[in-house]
Amino acid sequence: MAPKLHVKKGDKVRIIAGKDKGKEGKILTSIPASQRVIVEGVNVIKKHQRPTQKMPQGGILEREAAIASSNVMLICPACSAATRIGHKHLGDGKKVRVCKKCGEVVDK
Repeated sequence: MAPKLHVKKGDKVRIIAGKDKGKEGKILTSIPASQRVIVEGVNVIKKHQRPTQKMPQGGILEREAAIASSNVMLICPACSAATRIGHKHLGDGKKVRVCKKCGEVVDK
């Protein structure tokens, strides 16, 4: 069983460590098995692409690489602050993520 991450695909996050510290972006992909996420516009690498039938010209592509999920912090949609996440059980048996700063529910 893969461990769970504190962030999900589509969450807005701030980078808190590494060369892109301070940047913000949306999570494009989360990889729970390796505790990594791919964030839009962060950790951009140059990939040398060999020509293929799909892409006959080949060339050097720029794309986002995965970063450790511990290096990102969720930005609360309610208070717009980078915050830690708490969990709360609702009456109907649902478990939701809550902002530790303002107490608002983060999950839609």
